[in-house]
Amino acid sequence: MEKQRCPWPANHTLAIEYHDTEWGVPLHDDARHFEFIVLDSFQAGLSWNTILNKRENFRKAFDNFDYRLIADYDETKVESLMQDEGIIRNRLKILATITNARAFMQVQKEFGSFDRYIWQFTGGKTIDHGITDMKTTPVSTAESDAMSKDLKKRGFKFVGTTICYAYMQAAGMINDHLVCCFRHEEVTTNEN
Repeated sequence: MEKQRCPWPANHTLAIEYHDTEWGVPLHDDARHFEFIVLDSFQAGLSWNTILNKRENFRKAFDNFDYRLIADYDETKVESLMQDEGIIRNRLKILATITNARAFMQVQKEFGSFDRYIWQFTGGKTIDHGITDMKTTPVSTAESDAMSKDLKKRGFKFVGTTICYAYMQAAGMINDHLVCCFRHEEVTTNEN
């Protein structure tokens, strides 16, 4: 019998793999947090499948999402990224990635890790909305509103509440796997 999963990956191979192995798993690694921030900010206005299709290209273009290296990118590097057909060539999003790398390191200095900072928005626990129908999945919550407001205050770009909510889902701060999905229970038993 085929496993029942959330319907959003449809028949997209990369989306299925991402759903089955990464999405919703509680994340506590700063390097991965930054990768998800970059990918979610580039997704603004685009489909997640577009991002997944270009993820490896992003990884190469952005030095494996190493925020320490990205924080030092100069105009020459920005121009080379603007010529890279493997990524989304949006100057504002590229510049935001550099800005976010710098802000990310400031948060690490203040809190000891980005992970310690970001999980405060859910009280250090995964919120499970008990979703039974994808149509009832929120696009933002009070938690994503608070996260967005605080990130913006700290200088982050492309961190509106909807982007923050998608990030929280990806990073396992929110478990929005449908309750009938085989990953819902797996992710729940894997929490923190």
